[in-house]
Amino acid sequence: MNMRSKVWAFLLCCIVLTSCSEHVSVSKHIDMYPKIFPDYLGVTIPYNIAPLNFCVETEADNYSVVFSNGEREIDVRSGNGKIEISEKEWRVLLNESAGDSISVAVRFKQENEWTAYKIFRIFVAKDPVDPYLAYRLIEPCNIWKNMGIYQRHLESFEQTAVFENKLTDESCINCHSFCMQDPDKMLMHMRVFHDGTYVIDGEKVEKLNTRTPETMSPLVYPSWHPSGKYVAFSVNLTPIGVHMNHSNHVEVYDMKSDVVVYDVEKHEIITTEKIFSPTAFETFPTFSPDGKTLYFCSADSVKMPGEFEKVKYSLCSIGFDPETRSFGHEVDTLYSAARENKSALFPRVSPDGKYLMCTVTEYGTFPIWHNDADLCLYDIESKSIRLMTEINSPFPDSYHSWSSNSRWVVFSSKRQDGMYTRPYLAHIDERGIASKCFMLPQQNPGFYKDFMQAYNIPEFVKGKIPDRMRQIKNTALEDEGIDVRFGGLE
Repeated sequence: MNMRSKVWAFLLCCIVLTSCSEHVSVSKHIDMYPKIFPDYLGVTIPYNIAPLNFCVETEADNYSVVFSNGEREIDVRSGNGKIEISEKEWRVLLNESAGDSISVAVRFKQENEWTAYKIFRIFVAKDPVDPYLAYRLIEPCNIWKNMGIYQRHLESFEQTAVFENKLTDESCINCHSFCMQDPDKMLMHMRVFHDGTYVIDGEKVEKLNTRTPETMSPLVYPSWHPSGKYVAFSVNLTPIGVHMNHSNHVEVYDMKSDVVVYDVEKHEIITTEKIFSPTAFETFPTFSPDGKTLYFCSADSVKMPGEFEKVKYSLCSIGFDPETRSFGHEVDTLYSAARENKSALFPRVSPDGKYLMCTVTEYGTFPIWHNDADLCLYDIESKSIRLMTEINSPFPDSYHSWSSNSRWVVFSSKRQDGMYTRPYLAHIDERGIASKCFMLPQQNPGFYKDFMQAYNIPEFVKGKIPDRMRQIKNTALEDEGIDVRFGGLE
């Protein structure tokens, strides 16, 4: 380092030390924690998450918030209560604090007097989170207009489009799914216009026509086999109803449903009568991480829609041999709807194979409209299940997915206002206990109070999804698609 560089480095160090030491002079302390939005008090976060910007919900003339790990601190000043942290400083502070915690001191100034709230802590886990989160943004009251699938870089505030339906005549796009969180291997459906299932594998985009004479509908809810050679789907006849005099105003229900497995290379559907039965509703399949078990939900068929409140799904599993494309001879019931008098839905297995997370509700097949919807955790080894009271709320807590290291979950919740689903993250320790969850941070801390779209199907991804919008658009508009065959019942 030459002399000029040394002088600049010294001056910069002096400036940093001076700014860190110029703390406000507090004359009053309040023995209570500050009210902030979003609520980040006592949360556990990954060391590679974007800054937890928030609003201090106390009327004042000025605000000062100091984030500190004992050796390094960030002092954020604000005149409007919006606390926006430097991304660069935050990244350094979190990296230094991994496995420990940082303290947050919130102070506000009224009538020339500074008052300090009780200091709270943010815990920083050693476990990183996958760098990207994919989700659909949709306007609940305008179902198909202005819809898109997006990805968010979790280490910053960068959001980019994966695909937007304005490119395909405002078609409905849904059910994006990734093979083992691989950004290069995914699929999604397109409905209403340019119908089909679009499989993206590297630079290859394939359109599938998945309705067959033997199945009641095109393929619906997907789950990739870890090998990438198969995808489990349901086939469903699913209308939407609106109740005038019922606590759940919107009802999405199945008239019929079955489960099938799609062979990616042969473009063929295979299944067995044990998951393709006229006397049961089978739905929401998901493969185990080793690919040898297929989990799904099953309910006794009833007369629909008149008996919609009688539909309660058990959590079941059946063996699957990827080498022979064959299914097991027995179906195991892991969670009995008859015994529990609840409906278990949306099963997702942690990548380490230890836990299965699902949503339970009083009845029905689509819990995102049910206020009683709660997350449950099933221990695969001990075969025990419990409500995740540490992260559930009085509002719908539903669709969820695991990080690739099994230490984080993201789920959809309406707890903010009872209307819009927002993504919440929580750390899961080795015992399967979740930390206090936190809302996905945004650069503008007041973002969620004004944003009029819902976050749908949040999915962790291990890297940035390549831009394939042009290929998907051209395939949708120009390609007739590949007809999928039905390979028969076992």
